[in-house]
Amino acid sequence: MKKLLLFLACCGLFSPANAQDANVEKSIYGLQTGFLGIWMHNETALSNKIALRSELGFDSGIWGGSFYDKTGFLMTPVLTLEPRWYYNLGKRVRKSRRTRGNSGNFVALKTSYHPDWFVISNYENVHVISDISIIPTWGIRRQLGKHFTYEAGAGLGYQYIFAKQAGYRENKSDAAFNLHLRIGYRF
Repeated sequence: MKKLLLFLACCGLFSPANAQDANVEKSIYGLQTGFLGIWMHNETALSNKIALRSELGFDSGIWGGSFYDKTGFLMTPVLTLEPRWYYNLGKRVRKSRRTRGNSGNFVALKTSYHPDWFVISNYENVHVISDISIIPTWGIRRQLGKHFTYEAGAGLGYQYIFAKQAGYRENKSDAAFNLHLRIGYRF
């Protein structure tokens, strides 16, 4: 019996540990795609639980109806800065769940700007009106394997539309909704 207990104690001492830090990673680069767009991003750690996500990509839109010859499609550039607070990393570590690649739940303040630089579309002479939006968002991110991720989030916020630049009499503000479901590749 003593030999068995000694053997089990030695196995416990020399077994590899799966310890994880309950901190966001220093820097993450990746590419994500969703239903209406494609985006390159970087997340840089600001503290143990807060990361700043910067994103450059294309948001897309689809329109149609009886007034159009065909269904319209466009892609326009978007610049995003988004501080994220990953609030449950410690709980994930205690439950032996992964936090690699900032896998966890987060609360963010998504700030996006759509400039009127250019538009990719199946119609000619399509323009977008520049806007900026600030949307508090709740979301989750999980990593699948070493490089693949999925992410989902939702939020409601504020949008300011620079309508004067398009010839309207005054600029406009409105409510903005963020609903995203993305899959991605982490470099």
